[in-house]
Amino acid sequence: MNETRETTLAGESISAAVILIGGYIAIQMISDIAATKAIVLGPLTMDGGIIYSLTFTWRDLIHKRLGIQAARATILLAAVINVVMTLYLWLVVQLPPTADYAAIGGQEAWAFIFGLEGMLPRIVFASIVAEVLAELTDTEVYRLWVTRRTRALPQWMRVLVSNAVSIPLDSALFVVIAFAGVLSAQELTNMFASNIVTKGVLSLASVWLIYLVRERAVSSAREPLA
Repeated sequence: MNETRETTLAGESISAAVILIGGYIAIQMISDIAATKAIVLGPLTMDGGIIYSLTFTWRDLIHKRLGIQAARATILLAAVINVVMTLYLWLVVQLPPTADYAAIGGQEAWAFIFGLEGMLPRIVFASIVAEVLAELTDTEVYRLWVTRRTRALPQWMRVLVSNAVSIPLDSALFVVIAFAGVLSAQELTNMFASNIVTKGVLSLASVWLIYLVRERAVSSAREPLA
């Protein structure tokens, strides 16, 4: 009976890990591609990778369920995968297009977005720098929260506190690295402010996600076990 229960729990843990880590990487990749387009939403100027905002809370889910080492590893893994994606798409740019595809401007459009001198490599570079620094900062703030007496406070507070530190850092790094020289100083300032507003709203809207997973830190003796 105990063996069956342990097998079930192990299966649930593996499923949770696959969903959490796979979901984080998927959001990162989709966001990087969508961020190649600068958009305007009313008074807001921003990139199209709006769903990237969810990665901060999603990282907290990984930290809570799988532990700090898994959170750090996932951040670095996502960075590596985005680099591989960029290199592969660049390789596709180098492959000869069909005559019909080239005639309608497909090759030029593809090269503008995915070529090494196009938007995606710069977006990915900006994303990796911002992601790694901001998400690792988020990790440390979250770790300090759960290893101190503040752990007794509501879980949504740990999410908001860690996001409040990492979101401005991520926004500043990404906007400057990705769009400096492409957008005017005014547009850069507007984009930075827009990112703070958008990410802050989505952070508030997604804070409830932290209650979807059980707290079971498996990688650090200093972190609490469920």
